[in-house]
Amino acid sequence: MRIVLLGAPGSGKGTQSQRLVERVHIPQISTGDLLRSAVARGTELGRLAREAMEGGRLVDDSLVLGMIRERVGEPDTRRGFILDGFPRNLAQAHALDHLLESLRRPLDAVVQLEVDYKELVRRLAGRRSCADCGRVFNLLTSPPGPDSTLCPKTGHPHRLVQRPDDNEATVAERLRVYDEKTRPLIDFYRARGLLQVIDAEGDVDAVTRRLAKALGEPALAKSPKKKAAAKKKAVAKKKPEARKTAAKAGRRKPAAKRTAAASVRKARAAAKVRHTARRAAAARRGKR
Repeated sequence: MRIVLLGAPGSGKGTQSQRLVERVHIPQISTGDLLRSAVARGTELGRLAREAMEGGRLVDDSLVLGMIRERVGEPDTRRGFILDGFPRNLAQAHALDHLLESLRRPLDAVVQLEVDYKELVRRLAGRRSCADCGRVFNLLTSPPGPDSTLCPKTGHPHRLVQRPDDNEATVAERLRVYDEKTRPLIDFYRARGLLQVIDAEGDVDAVTRRLAKALGEPALAKSPKKKAAAKKKAVAKKKPEARKTAAKAGRRKPAAKRTAAASVRKARAAAKVRHTARRAAAARRGKR
């Protein structure tokens, strides 16, 4: 399964990518994460990326494509991958097509996550990511829950930080750039018969189900909460049956006692047979 998730900043691509990773066990390839890693390491690519991201601009195509080519070539992508944040313009989309064609690994689906721009601004204001593992949360829509309180990298609680490009001024510029550069990809992939568009507003679990349906994966449609509820219901249904079985077992004598009782019955039957035989022998002697 080779997938591209499209959508404006804050549309939920990162959250839905993480959920897909958990379900289908293929890696998420986020150019944002790759670029931020380069920034943290202080490489030349990182310096160029920092200037672009802090100004709300797109990083040079050749730099991004080189990173994608390297990542797609790693062994864990053989079963598939989820591209989040790439391609972002028509030039990148054409380049990605050529790259995957050369690898004989074409895309299976492209999903556009549609969200109203006012909602996007609200979401971005609440978005946070773990400074250690990079996992994305949202204080409004998907805060860290009971199953995600600890960072898998450190084993300690997530250190949530706000990205520098999530401030209001930068968000407005990012949305403008998205409209100009990335929205044309919708028609590009629609013409190739790959595009699916879903409503990405509302409950996160509901969006996950819509995404699963768009990908033609019914097994993915059931949310983790619903799976847990179904399991709980199944356990509850089994409990009365278990109680009945236990009650029946309680009415029966223990195995040791049952064995002892059977031995007594057998011994009494044998004694009765011997007694009958003795009486018959005594009667024969009396006749003589």
